[in-house]
Amino acid sequence: MTTPPAIHLAIIQPSGYVHSLGFLDQARYFRHMFRRLGARVTLAKNRLREDAVNIVFGAHLGFPSDWQQRHACVFVNLEQLGDGGAAVSADYLALLRRSAVVDYDAANVPAYAADPGSVPIVSFGYAAYLDRPTLPLEDRPIDLLFFGSTNPRRNAFIARVEAAGFNVSAFDHAIYGAERDHFIGQAKAVLNCHFYESNRFEQARAFHCLSLGTPVISERTPTTDPSAAFEDSVLWLPEQVEDWFRQHFAKPSFHAEARRALEAFRTPDAAHDPLPAYARMLAFAQRTGQEHASARTTTAVGPWRPRAIHLGAGNDYRPTWLNIDADPQSHADFCADFSGALTLPFEATTQFGSPVLIEAGSVEIIQATHALERGADLRALMGNALDVLRDDGILSITVAHQKSLAAWQDPATRRALNEQSFTAFTTEFWRTGWFAHRFDMAQAQWTDAAGQPAKEADAAGLRIVLKKVSTTPRERTLARTMQADFGGIDDDVVADMPAPPMPMPDARPAVAATTAPSPLAVAPTPTPPQRANPYGLPASLLALLLDA
Repeated sequence: MTTPPAIHLAIIQPSGYVHSLGFLDQARYFRHMFRRLGARVTLAKNRLREDAVNIVFGAHLGFPSDWQQRHACVFVNLEQLGDGGAAVSADYLALLRRSAVVDYDAANVPAYAADPGSVPIVSFGYAAYLDRPTLPLEDRPIDLLFFGSTNPRRNAFIARVEAAGFNVSAFDHAIYGAERDHFIGQAKAVLNCHFYESNRFEQARAFHCLSLGTPVISERTPTTDPSAAFEDSVLWLPEQVEDWFRQHFAKPSFHAEARRALEAFRTPDAAHDPLPAYARMLAFAQRTGQEHASARTTTAVGPWRPRAIHLGAGNDYRPTWLNIDADPQSHADFCADFSGALTLPFEATTQFGSPVLIEAGSVEIIQATHALERGADLRALMGNALDVLRDDGILSITVAHQKSLAAWQDPATRRALNEQSFTAFTTEFWRTGWFAHRFDMAQAQWTDAAGQPAKEADAAGLRIVLKKVSTTPRERTLARTMQADFGGIDDDVVADMPAPPMPMPDARPAVAATTAPSPLAVAPTPTPPQRANPYGLPASLLALLLDA
């Protein structure tokens, strides 16, 4: 491997699922190790890149299968699998069987791989980026800290420790990141005990605590098989847990032993620094990316043609949807206001490296989450939605109700809406300048602050479902009647019209002279009237006869 591949770390988080934040510890360590190897690394939540190899954490929480068609993926399994392990879904095991996978424990691999040797094993070590000044162990106010999920097995183990006379502190709600790390730094030690009967060592938790400078005291059973980096870095409990705590914990001998264990974990030798394993994994990721690129070339996969668009994505990024939001903090696929000028077909590349093609009438559904209140031009936004939706396509709208205090809660709000705000796009579509298509109101529902159905008096929001339909001849006639341009009419120009056979006459009418006579002009001598001469006499003779 000469040039490392671009690496993208993706953490899967179902909407509002706080425990996905736990994967940040492992993802940051992977980033640290890959950077040490010279790779360019990015990190995101629920977002994959087409221009990188995606290292995916938390896929057991749900992973869209069609994502693998467009993205090169390596899945990191951090679940304890097999007998006595986690009860993961059949879909997750099937995903692991057909995909490139890395694992933290070789004992997990037989649960999904026919050839265990095909799965790279990586462990965790000292994370230098977590090094910071710490309180002396003797001065820390928390005796023992436990964090993580609980079950009867863990609760029973913690009760044994507390029976020895020491308090085990735990969080009363989920807490991760720097907020949790603050309390880890306040503890004399973190207590680790097994959740599953498989009893595999929870190194994905322990490495972070040790790197922060807090000792780890852990249960150990005959089936607990830690990697070499933890053998001399963790304080392993004997079977008689209560006696150990009574005799050793919080005594000067404990503090000295704990400091030696922390120093051992920082030792930059082969046993404690897993960099070679990450180099092998990086090469594995590069091969995965190359194989995926070759497969895409063979199947001639073109640009992504999204069938679903999420407007106002905000914090609710939807995998497999095209997410659009004008707020840069949303990290949407496109940071844009959907009410801007849109020329179809539209071709661009998302900020995550995915080429996108949107054609007229190609989208099946648009979810607009508070996008209508914030868009600069509501008429243009609705027109763009109408243009990209197929016939019978759905525009699902969530807005705050005009009467609700929440209508102006967001500083980005430009307008408040109510039930009548949509007539210009449905029954009175001609007001918007539309002609061939309009929206039909398929559903209208008042909702409370939690988004649940409510009565009008209690409404905080509106949920509107519109369906794109073709206008009827009667509706188009109405549009011609009401619109200033007759709804648009043809120019009636005939191609290759022949030239006229003869010059056209001058169509200008004759204009009589209107010049007024000059007051000094001499009047013309009047011409005498002609006399009748039926006999043809000479004029002189005729004059004599008539004058006689």
